[in-house]
Amino acid sequence: MAHSLAPHADQEPRTARRERIALAALGLAAVVAIALSLTVGLKGNLAFALELRTMRLAALLQVGVAIAVSTVIFQTVTGNRILTPSLMGMDALYLLIQSVLVFTLGAVGFAALPSGLLFLGQATALALLAAVLFVPILARRSDMVLLLLAGVVLGILFRSLTDLVARLIDPNAFAVVQSATFADFNTIDETLIVPCVVVTVIGATLAWRSRHLLDVMALGEADAVGLGVAWRRAALGLVLLVGILVAVSTALVGPVALLGLLVVALAERIVGTTRHAVLLPAAALTAVVLLVGGQTILAHVFGNTLTLGIVIEFAGGLLFLLLLLSSRLR
Repeated sequence: MAHSLAPHADQEPRTARRERIALAALGLAAVVAIALSLTVGLKGNLAFALELRTMRLAALLQVGVAIAVSTVIFQTVTGNRILTPSLMGMDALYLLIQSVLVFTLGAVGFAALPSGLLFLGQATALALLAAVLFVPILARRSDMVLLLLAGVVLGILFRSLTDLVARLIDPNAFAVVQSATFADFNTIDETLIVPCVVVTVIGATLAWRSRHLLDVMALGEADAVGLGVAWRRAALGLVLLVGILVAVSTALVGPVALLGLLVVALAERIVGTTRHAVLLPAAALTAVVLLVGGQTILAHVFGNTLTLGIVIEFAGGLLFLLLLLSSRLR
């Protein structure tokens, strides 16, 4: 009997040691990426250059943490590791808002809009979408398939309306809409970074406090209810938290549909566990390494000839196909 229990007793410390080492490695990689982003190629007015880089770094950290945390929560609540919050239709609504504003105000009028007012309107509209769409569904029945189907249908509707509006826009103004199709990490409004960081810190703190609840919910609705979890109320609160985090990051830099899928899949394989006390910080650190390190490489190696958002979407698309193929093979 003692012999049969010995491997389990040894396995747990080994697993915990591997998780600590993996988190430490990710933390070190994130620190190196941050240090390189602040110092590589630094010249001229150092104070001005450092201030500019620090603000851009804060934006990258905000987007990385918000997308990583929201994706981990969304995948746990839906019970599917190949889904992303973009299925809620928020990216498509963001593009539709941009198109309608350019169509009604023109390119000059759109550019003259106060950035704070535009950001607040976009973030509010995106957060309201999550509330108006998903609160009634989750309040009546805990049907995640219905919730996802509603998000997919709305996404198709918003994209169709965006295409319709795009055909009516002046060709010269269409470039403004087209530039909003991909995330832009180079022209971020500095006045929006502080409120975005505050919202993200609050959201990440709430997610961390819910880490044990998420572990139980990962077992599935029936088991979680059997263990005393008020599934409907918990799922409702977590989906709204996902909506707010995605809304803030999308309104700041634009749609980044597959970043969450990419960082969570990589983080799971690095730390070797789905325990949320480990997975949440691992996914956030992976996102920081990819965003900050990727932006530094593209800026100083490729001279900004490539856009980080496009590279992320390309890598995320390939990973999505690999995940589909691997799950089918199993």
